[in-house]
Amino acid sequence: VQLQASGGGLVQPGGSLRLSCVASGSTVRFTIMRWYRQAPGKEREWVATISPGDSTNEADSVKGRFTVSRDNAKNTLYLHMNSLKPEDTAVYYCRLGTSYWGQGTLVTVSS
Repeated sequence: VQLQASGGGLVQPGGSLRLSCVASGSTVRFTIMRWYRQAPGKEREWVATISPGDSTNEADSVKGRFTVSRDNAKNTLYLHMNSLKPEDTAVYYCRLGTSYWGQGTLVTVSS
């Protein structure tokens, strides 16, 4: 199983980004998937979850600003990030089940 995350970059405060995580070797439709992030000097923290039944949950720090979704046809997980803040700066990781991690994509929110 491989997870390829992409979509990170430099964005100004208040801006938006969409992260993608393409899975190969497994089907995202039938597996719980999560996004995590790790800011410089901090521990990795959970951001959002989407279940096989499409129920979603987000951390309080991003609720109302970030949305997790999935495209089963493309076997891809997404994280839609709006109203970005400097404190959202981190490397973002996707996770499939409890065993597999993507390589991370860097999001920098700065003016």
